[in-house]
Amino acid sequence: MSARPQVLEMRHITKRFPGIVANDDVSFDLREGEVHALLGENGAGKSTLMNILYGLYHPDEGEILIKGKPVRLGSPNAAIDAGVGMVHQHFMLIPVMTVTENIVLDMEPTHQRVFLDMNEAERRVQEISDRYGLAVDPTARIQDITVGQQQRVEILKALYREADILVLDEPTAVLTPQEAKELFEVVRSLTERGKSVIFISHKLNEALEIADRITVLRRGKLIETLPAAGATEASLARLMVGREVLLRVAKTPARPTDPLLEVEELRVLDDRGIEKVRGVSFEVRAGEIVAIAGIDGNGQTELIDGMTGLRQVESGAVRVDGADVTSASAHGHLAAGLGHIPEDRQRRGLVLEYSIGENIVLHDYRSSRFSNLGWLSLGRIFGLARRLIKEFDVRGGGATTRAGGLSGGNQQKVVLAREIERDPKVLIAAQPTRGLDVGAIEFVHRRLIEERDEGRAILLVSLELEEVLSLSDRILVMYEGEIVGEFPPTATEEELGIAMTGGGRGEAAA
Repeated sequence: MSARPQVLEMRHITKRFPGIVANDDVSFDLREGEVHALLGENGAGKSTLMNILYGLYHPDEGEILIKGKPVRLGSPNAAIDAGVGMVHQHFMLIPVMTVTENIVLDMEPTHQRVFLDMNEAERRVQEISDRYGLAVDPTARIQDITVGQQQRVEILKALYREADILVLDEPTAVLTPQEAKELFEVVRSLTERGKSVIFISHKLNEALEIADRITVLRRGKLIETLPAAGATEASLARLMVGREVLLRVAKTPARPTDPLLEVEELRVLDDRGIEKVRGVSFEVRAGEIVAIAGIDGNGQTELIDGMTGLRQVESGAVRVDGADVTSASAHGHLAAGLGHIPEDRQRRGLVLEYSIGENIVLHDYRSSRFSNLGWLSLGRIFGLARRLIKEFDVRGGGATTRAGGLSGGNQQKVVLAREIERDPKVLIAAQPTRGLDVGAIEFVHRRLIEERDEGRAILLVSLELEEVLSLSDRILVMYEGEIVGEFPPTATEEELGIAMTGGGRGEAAA
């Protein structure tokens, strides 16, 4: 790689926010045709550094050179003009617009240089979609497609602009293993054409698989830049966290008792009136973790919405500790003892304009514990928030910090802290470690095992097969709205993969 010219240099970058130094004298470079992975815990400064490169933030100190020339990237448009494209961890999409409109926004094809040529725009988007194997409907509205499909739109948006430098911020966080493999093929084809890619990920195996070099940040500081060849997951985790990390969750055999969550012949429609959950039945007992595995878009989201009161069910029943909550409101489900870690923390988990403290008591602020005659007890609210911030290692702010100002992983910790603190009988955890670093994943997994061992019934819904196999006591596979198989945690990824693509239909255990 040393013979390849540098296309990017970020020299001695420092960026301060109130009460925190997000980047502290960080230097980073990128060479032509390489993949340079950027690793670090949540709040380590990775996204801040890349937001500086993309013109969203301005460095307090340091300089940026692109192809040897100093540049001042005062806006995303300036970054795009300089050949930098970015796929953000938190989507930069307009929900009411179509896939095509989002992708071509500000670079729309026109007819006779005047009229928007939407047919040509859709043709180009379809062509890029087909070329890179990122299937998505060009005419669909963003608000009507899944989180995984929205991620594909962000990737397509960057590919449409054909940037020389492509920043991928947690690009596989919402992709299945198969989709991630396809993305890697896309990345390799881009570098073969001379493109250069910065790959931000919490998944150490991905960095080792796709990267030529790896840079590790910790608490805003540069720790080391090293070749991917010769590095291991354990050595990278140690650099990231500053200590040895348990990469595989340790747990004792489950001792399940009585059913706490019962789902019986549940049928749920999506927003278009199409049946997405087709007669699903299962139970989760106290003291066990049951995982639902499946490729994104096979009814998992609608199933969770139906079980948590966020979507009306067509038929069937949901019972929490024997109490029928099928027709109850979302608050009624909570009152019955159901906790919910939603898959989309920003839309369903948090009010981003509220403080951490306000989000912590979002379900219970009306209770006598936190209010009196309609007046909130801010001392109790922020006192609880300070305790949970410490207990769950939430970084980047205090009890009064706006939730939207936290990194994605720390937002997830706030949601996790709130739901576990409420001491639910049943905890539904949908993608609980999405966007978390290796140290935080270790923490979340350990807490879920602790909750299981204290007698909670845990329903885990995850796209990560490694997480499913590591945490679960039983595995259910969902395909096209049905449970098509039940497996022990000793099953292989290949066995689950076959069932996830329909090969296990009709083979569910009695």
